[in-house]
Amino acid sequence: MSLAGASAFPDAVESTPSRDGKRILLAAPRGYCAGVDRAVDAVEKALELYGAPVYVRKEIVHNKFVVETLSKRGAIFVSEADEVPEGARVVFSAHGVSPAVHAQAAARNLATIDATCPLVTKVHKEAVRFAGDEYDILLIGHDGHEEVEGTHGEAPDHIQVVNGPHEVDKVEVRDPDKVIWLSQTTLSVDETMQTVRRLRERFPNLQDPPSDDICYATQNRQVAVKEFAPDSDVVIVVGSANSSNSVRLVEVALDAGAGASYRVDTSDEIDPAWLEGATTVGLTSGASVPEILVREVIDRLKELGFTGVEEVRTATEDILFSLPKNLRADLKAAGQQVDHPRRQRAARA
Repeated sequence: MSLAGASAFPDAVESTPSRDGKRILLAAPRGYCAGVDRAVDAVEKALELYGAPVYVRKEIVHNKFVVETLSKRGAIFVSEADEVPEGARVVFSAHGVSPAVHAQAAARNLATIDATCPLVTKVHKEAVRFAGDEYDILLIGHDGHEEVEGTHGEAPDHIQVVNGPHEVDKVEVRDPDKVIWLSQTTLSVDETMQTVRRLRERFPNLQDPPSDDICYATQNRQVAVKEFAPDSDVVIVVGSANSSNSVRLVEVALDAGAGASYRVDTSDEIDPAWLEGATTVGLTSGASVPEILVREVIDRLKELGFTGVEEVRTATEDILFSLPKNLRADLKAAGQQVDHPRRQRAARA
């Protein structure tokens, strides 16, 4: 079973009537985004082409099931590039890395495959550009998250990380007329804008990024949850604890009016006590979650009496990203399929 490709556009779940009034409201879109699909596909294709082991710096995406599945196929996950044997092959995760990590890999003569999401790369380029113009850059995000570490590493002397509205009063800048904000791509839209509003109170000339930094998939999944949360006694979010966008979906559901909201990695973690007295369960998944895990949760909820399924669609996604350039070249030279068919069709459209 491939974890990539088809998961980017999960097949619609057929709506089914409820036998006893208990139903599931299923978010669409949900699950894999284009950046995750590309990153997972890169590891799978590298294993097929070069053979095991293929090293991966950090988790390729923040999902326990994906990491465990790729590990069984021969991927070796490491914390830093200096743990990779000299001259070996390493994949950089979808969250991006700093220039220092690229330099470390080059010093060890590693063959690198950069699976950074193109939307994260866009934020890196913005950071470099505005640092070059001597701006103070206020990076809204979570300290310690790989994406924030990578972006901060592009211009550490010009970037301050702002973890939320509560940190705004601590921000100091050199010139209040040359300040811009950027953000981690997987944040809550509402919380990010709350932080921006507080920053603008302190720095009225604060500039916005040239284009929206919060990724389309993060926004779409949050909008879908807001749509059904007021009608849901319970919202279940499938996703791992270290997945920022999955954790945010729980918060978004509660803020939008859900009676309760829980995050689970797999269907086994659902506590029947959560559903006592409930008639409507909202269901979604984070952007690094393969569709198979959602289907298993649906099956589990049906066992617990929620037999009706209604898909709640708020957007249709058709974005797909090409594989990293050097991997594509090696696949082509070996006569192998370069991209998943759906990605190829999108490229021709």
